[in-house]
Amino acid sequence: MAAAAASLVSYGSDSDSENESKSGTSPEKVDPDALAHLQPLKSGSVTSIAVLNSAPEVAVKEDVMTGVHLDPALKEVTYNPSYETMFAPEFGPANPFRSQQMAAPRNMLSGYAEPAHVNDFMFEQQRRTFSTFGYALDPSLDTSQVSSSSYIGAVEEAEKNKGLMAFETGVKKSEKRKKVKGGDASDIESFLGPWAKYQDERDVAKPSEDEKKELDEILAKRQKRGKNEEEAPAEEKTILHIKDAYDYQGRSYLHVPQDVGINLRSADVPDKCYLPKKQLHVWTGHTKGVSAIRLFPRSGHLLLSCSMDCKIKLWEVYNDRRCARTFIGHSKAVRDVCFNNTGTQFLSAAYDRYLKLWDSETGQCISRFTNRKVPYCVKFNPDEDKQNLFVAGMSDKKIVQWDIRSGEVVQEYDRHLGAVNTITFVDENRRFVSTSDDKSLRVWEWDIPVDFKYIAEPSMHSMPAVTLSPNGKWLACQSMDNQILIFGAQNRFRLNKKKIFKGHMVAGYACQVDFSPDMSYVVSGDADGKLNIWDWKTTKLYHRIKAHDKVCISALWHPHETSKVITCGWDGQIKLWD
Repeated sequence: MAAAAASLVSYGSDSDSENESKSGTSPEKVDPDALAHLQPLKSGSVTSIAVLNSAPEVAVKEDVMTGVHLDPALKEVTYNPSYETMFAPEFGPANPFRSQQMAAPRNMLSGYAEPAHVNDFMFEQQRRTFSTFGYALDPSLDTSQVSSSSYIGAVEEAEKNKGLMAFETGVKKSEKRKKVKGGDASDIESFLGPWAKYQDERDVAKPSEDEKKELDEILAKRQKRGKNEEEAPAEEKTILHIKDAYDYQGRSYLHVPQDVGINLRSADVPDKCYLPKKQLHVWTGHTKGVSAIRLFPRSGHLLLSCSMDCKIKLWEVYNDRRCARTFIGHSKAVRDVCFNNTGTQFLSAAYDRYLKLWDSETGQCISRFTNRKVPYCVKFNPDEDKQNLFVAGMSDKKIVQWDIRSGEVVQEYDRHLGAVNTITFVDENRRFVSTSDDKSLRVWEWDIPVDFKYIAEPSMHSMPAVTLSPNGKWLACQSMDNQILIFGAQNRFRLNKKKIFKGHMVAGYACQVDFSPDMSYVVSGDADGKLNIWDWKTTKLYHRIKAHDKVCISALWHPHETSKVITCGWDGQIKLWD
C-alpha cells in the first residue's frame, strides 16, 4: 500500500521536485487514507485516482456475539447483527415484556405507513366503490392493464358490473349525448322521456285483492261523506222550551222586561261597580263545553250561548232564568255567535264550515253561507245602514265579507299569515281590528282590503280574544304569554305598557276578556276554571273565584248591573255571579 502511494506521488512534475530539492526538504510519507481526498493537480499534471479500501473494517466475533448497541440512525451495517442487537433498547435495560409488535417502528397509531402518493379523487373513488359494490382495484398492480385479477374483494361482482366504479354510470355521458343529439328528427317522437325505462316496474307496487277491497270501501265512504257535506248541510230545527211564545199582549220573549228593578232600555251605565262575591244561578242544558256567550244588544235581558254539542241556546237573564229556545242546525261544534244591532237575528259559525243566519224569535234558519273553510269568528257591521253585511275570520288566513241579501262574498281581506281569530270594530265602526295565529294585529278600513296598520313585535304572542272597552278607547287583548295587553283603539293603536294584567294562566285557551260598565275592573276566565278580576287603574289582581271545573272560556259583565258577571266553561255550565 505504501509503495502504491509512493508511485502516485512520483507522478508529480519535475519542477515540483526541483523546488523541493532547492528548498532542502525531503518528501514525507503519505497516509493512504489521505490520498482518497486528494484534489486534482494543476494543469499539465495527471488527475489523481480514487483509492479503494481493499481491506474494510469487519466486526470481530466478540462484537457480534455480545450484541454491541446499534445506532438507530445508522444506514449501513458491515456485518449480520442478531435479532437482539437490532431490537435492543436505545437506553437502559431490555424490556422483558416487549413484544415484536411493540418493538416494530411506528409512525402512526395503527403501525407503520409507508409514504405513497395517491390522488385524492382516485382514493375516494376506490373507497366508495368498495363500500358500495364490495370490490376495488388492487393498489399493488399497474392499473393501466385492468383484468379480472386486478380487483380485490368481490371479484365476481366486479366482473358482473364490468368494473363499474362509484362515480361512473352505465353509459358514459358523451355516449348519452350522442344518442339524444345525433339521431334523426323522427326519433324525437319515439323518445318517451327519462322515466321510460321504469315503465315495466310500475306494476310492482300494486295492492293485493284484499287491500284493494279495503281501499275501495274507504274511498267510497270519503266520497259519500264529501257529497253529504257539500250537497246537504245539517238539517235546521228549533225547540221552544217555554209554554207560550207570546204573552197576552202578543209580545215575545224578545220584549225587554220592565219589572226587573232597573231600566234596561236606557243607555245609562252604573255610577259605581262592585266586585261579585257569590253565585246566583247556574244555567244547565248543554251536554258539552260552552264555546261563547253573547248578551242581547242594549238591554242584556237574554243570553245566547253556543256549544261543542252543536247546539245554540237562548236563555233568560231575569225572572225565571229559563231556556227560551234551542237552535239545532250544525253538524259540528259551534265556534262563535253574533247578534245584529236589534237582536232580531244572529249569526253562528261552526266547524262544519257553515255560517248560518237565524231568526231569534221564531228559530228559523234564514240563510247559509260557506266558502269551504272553517270560520273562527263572525261579526255583523254595527252601522245601522250596513246591517246586511258581516265579516268572518277564516282558517285559510282570510277575512271574508258577505252580503246577506245576495248571499255572495263581496270583499276579501287577505293579508294575514295565519288563521284569523278575532274581529273587533273600532273608531265609530269605520275600522276594524283583527288578530291572527301569525302573532300580529292588523287594522283595516272598512271595505278596503289592505291593512293600513300592522303591529307585530318579536316579543308578541298570539292574541285569540279581543274586547273593546265601554268608552271605545282601549282594546283588551288576551295574550298567550298569560297576560292581558291593552292597546289604544284611537289613531295610533299603541301598546299601553303601564296597563298589563297578569296573574292568571291562559296559555292555549282563547279566554274572553271584559270590562265593568264604569271601567273600574277587568274580568277574565282562565285555564283552571277561575274568574279573575283586576283593578283597571292599578292593574292589581283584586279577586279570584273558582267558577268552573274545567276552563272558564268567557266572562261577561252585565252592562246595566253593578256587580253581575256571567261566566261559561268547558264543563257545559253557564253561571251568574253577584
